[in-house]
This record gives sequence, structure tokens and C-alpha cells, in this order.
Amino acid sequence: MEQIHLKAMAKINLGLDVVRRLENGYHEVRMIMQTIDLYDELYMTKTEEPGIKIYTENAEIPTDESNLIYKTAKLLMEQHPVSGGVSIELRKNIPVAAGMAGGSTDAAATFVGLNALFDMGYSKEELRKMAVLIGADVPYCIMGGTALSEGIGEILTPLPPAPKCYLVIAKPDINVSTKFVYENLHVDKLEKHPDIDGMKQAIAEGSLQGVTDRLENVLETVTIKAYPVIENIKNIMKETGAMNALMSGSGPTVFGIYPDRETAEASFAKVKESGLVKQVFVTTTISETCTAI
Repeated sequence: MEQIHLKAMAKINLGLDVVRRLENGYHEVRMIMQTIDLYDELYMTKTEEPGIKIYTENAEIPTDESNLIYKTAKLLMEQHPVSGGVSIELRKNIPVAAGMAGGSTDAAATFVGLNALFDMGYSKEELRKMAVLIGADVPYCIMGGTALSEGIGEILTPLPPAPKCYLVIAKPDINVSTKFVYENLHVDKLEKHPDIDGMKQAIAEGSLQGVTDRLENVLETVTIKAYPVIENIKNIMKETGAMNALMSGSGPTVFGIYPDRETAEASFAKVKESGLVKQVFVTTTISETCTAI
């Protein structure tokens, strides 16, 4: 194999709770993660020349050693030395700095792709253990589907697929620093925590209403105060047919959940017309993970 072409799937958080701040500065979380049908594409090609080269047309994405793709490739190639090097082209579709694990899923695809391209022989479980060194969301992005995420995000429990639904995904023209959000989250002062166990039960029962009734993200207490446009987008979605709407991750992306495509597309049009968003999509939940095309 000389080249591999992969999808790197985005995620949303159907529920996001922060349990406590740890002494090492990380936060203990309990989250319900869900893969959606929105993805970046990575083209990986072996090169005779040693080293790692990254290319992308998106000016927001660095192509140096700060890129998670680069960090992942470097880690793998140090653990499993190869002959030659690799060239990686990234075609970016997932919004940048959006709370959808765009960088983490690109890293996950790099783990999966280079493992296959250079026939390294790592199992998915071994890749997930290494992935924690790159970022807390990367192990989940390697696994994909519907999952309970605990610890700092690395303790994963697969769940049954979430009930089929349609989504409108909307990102306003702002970027949010995850570091800023967590530094300003006061876990001890949170008045309410998401019903993660209740959502797990609703997923097991196949109840979309049970899931949407429990959509909650404690990070909204920080991000919405700083960026009220997030609440405005949520309200438009709910006013135009969403069963509920929520900010994903640390934001600023908002998603609405709809029972059918027709309602989702009508809401999509209203959200787009509002002038509050930079990017907006209609998509669905899926069980797929990072896969070769």
C-alpha cells in the first residue's frame, strides 16, 4: 500500500458533565459522545524522503509541529520506525475550534491510517492507549459511535447506537478557547448536573424524546455568558422545530435535534437566514468511525 484515503468523523456531546477539577489541572468528566456524518478527509502517501509533511488549503490550520496530525505521526513513527516518510493532505470540512473534536478526529484518522499504511500491526485498543498522549478526545474518535466517556475522556464504554435523528449543526463566526472555558468553570458552584445515567437509559430504550429531554452541557454556563449568540442560535432552532438544542463541547457550535429531515431542512434555512452563523449543515448521527474510503 502506497496511499490511503480516510474519513475523520466529527462528534457532538449529547451530554457533558464535569465532576471535578483534578490536581494535575485536568478535569474529570462524564460525557455521552456521538459521531455524526460530517468529516474531514486525509490523504496519506508514503515518501522516499524521511519526515512528515502536511498540506492543507485551510489557512486556519497550522502545518508545523503544533498540528495534532504531525504530533500523532511523529509519535507513531518513533514507536514504530519506518523506511521513508509520509505526506498528509488534509481537506477540512469540520468547523475549526468548534467543540466538535476536529483536531482530535484528524489525529485519530492519522493513528488509523499510518497503522494501516505502514503495516504497524497495532490493535485499536493499543492505538487508543497511545492516543491519550495526543489529546483526551482522540481515543473516542478512534472508537466512534455512541459512547460514555469518563476520566479525562479516555475511559470509554460503548453504548447502543443513539436513536436515528436529523441534526442542524451551526457555528457562529467566533472561535472559543477550550482552555478559557475550563479555567472559568467553577465546578463547585454548579447548581445542576446533566442526567447522564438517564440519557444512557433513554439510548438503551431507543427513546429520542428521552435523549432530547436530557440534553445538557455544563460548559454552557461559561461559554454562553461570554458569547450570547450561542443562546440565540439555540432559540431559533427550538422555535423552528428542534426537539431540543445544545452547545457541543466547549463551543461555540450548536446542534439541534429533529425527528425528520424535512423539519431539519426548514430549520436550517431559518438559522442560515438569521445571519448569526458562519457555517451550517444538515446531517445525521452515525455509528461509523475513522474509515478508509
